[in-house]
Amino acid sequence: MKSSAACRNSSRQSGRNMRWLLQVLALAALPLNASAATLDGASLSPFWAMPFAGILLCIAIAPLVVPHVWHSHFGKISAAWGLAFLVPFAIGFGAQAAFATFVHAMLEEYVPFIILLTALFTVAGGICLNGDLRGSPRVNTTLLALGTLLASIMGTTGAAMLLIRPLLRANEKRKNRAHRVVFFIFLVANAGGSLSPLGDPPLFLGFLNGVSFFWTTVHLVKPTLFICAILLALFYALDRYHYAREDVPPKTTVMMPLSIDGKVNFVLLAAVVVLVLSSGVWKPGIEFDIFGTHIALQNLVRDVLLVAVTLLSLKLTPKSARTGNAFNWAPIEEVAKLFAAIFITIAPVIMILRAGENGAFAGIVHLVTDSSGKPIDIAYFWATGLLSSFLDNAPTYLVFFNLAGGDAQTLMTTGATTLAAISAGAVFMGANSYIGNAPNFMVKAIAESRGVVMPGFFGYMGWSAIVLLPLFLLTGWLFF
Repeated sequence: MKSSAACRNSSRQSGRNMRWLLQVLALAALPLNASAATLDGASLSPFWAMPFAGILLCIAIAPLVVPHVWHSHFGKISAAWGLAFLVPFAIGFGAQAAFATFVHAMLEEYVPFIILLTALFTVAGGICLNGDLRGSPRVNTTLLALGTLLASIMGTTGAAMLLIRPLLRANEKRKNRAHRVVFFIFLVANAGGSLSPLGDPPLFLGFLNGVSFFWTTVHLVKPTLFICAILLALFYALDRYHYAREDVPPKTTVMMPLSIDGKVNFVLLAAVVVLVLSSGVWKPGIEFDIFGTHIALQNLVRDVLLVAVTLLSLKLTPKSARTGNAFNWAPIEEVAKLFAAIFITIAPVIMILRAGENGAFAGIVHLVTDSSGKPIDIAYFWATGLLSSFLDNAPTYLVFFNLAGGDAQTLMTTGATTLAAISAGAVFMGANSYIGNAPNFMVKAIAESRGVVMPGFFGYMGWSAIVLLPLFLLTGWLFF
């Protein structure tokens, strides 16, 4: 009870911190012009990346070293790192620039991101698979394969939220449960979303910038099938190994048939897919300028309707469905607070990367082009992928998309192999750490809330180093 009260107090305090920050910056910006010119990343020192590195280190180390402090105060810690960037930035470049950067990070990136994640989390969390589903290696592999397939249709977040709870329930009586969640993150929360713009945010950004809807389906199908087939085979072998050494409870004589509770959420899930797709097709050309951040009408309409879908799901879903899923808001609350700090502190990192060879990270630019200025596909695959492992993979994709020329028609034709390398790196290697892709953290949080002892930040990276990195080396050699 004390821990719960501390979390609530931390949540309220974090909210007060963010509201205070917004009010102070807004007041400071009032005497200035409403819009701010885009700051040139070439003028930024690499030291501006320190708050971003700080929040990442906290996520990695604090749960291991000071778990009680972290779980009670991660909201305040996240707000502190946001302030650690914004306050010096306001001093160095002016309150207007700091406020414009904050508004851009929140309105153009974070708010749409968290609205979509909340909608998928709420809708998928209202679909409950009932009945006796025994966690045998064959059943578990089938669930992972189904989630991998669905990820490109309903998004990695939607597929992950739909199937993680049935997988956890099916294996409640088994030991050594963490490896199932780890492979679930590898496949359902990442690699499975590589075949359509609906699958993963980086590909949706490409779609919004002119890449054809089925381009990724055609150009990434071979590496995707290769990676997913090997991962599923490895998972089956590992799960079978543990299964043979566990005291598995005998089958009951009376089996409860499988049934689905909360079917209305399938309709709402389809509505989410349609809303996301339509925001990339319907472009009325109307934009609203909010302190230099341009909000397109179609995106505003999409986000408002996604909130409506979320509220409809809460109203229409039977209580039995959410009770059966042990549904609670803790996972999305954790993601919301941590990623607010990540989106704020990542801003200068993205600015520097966009400056290309004129920025402090010019070494990255030199790594992906040869002496004649032509792109090196394998270098794009690894540079995009490794940065996507720790930065948010959506803006990372956009940086390298622009670094490769930024013209979708050219990249889809003469630059097809380069665009495929960028797309594959962003999607596949988002699985390398818990923070590479938002569903990773959500799946981890849900698993821990159901009693699964998950590996820590570095422990998970140990899994990815052993399983994924050799696979990515082989994938890069074969396809890029």
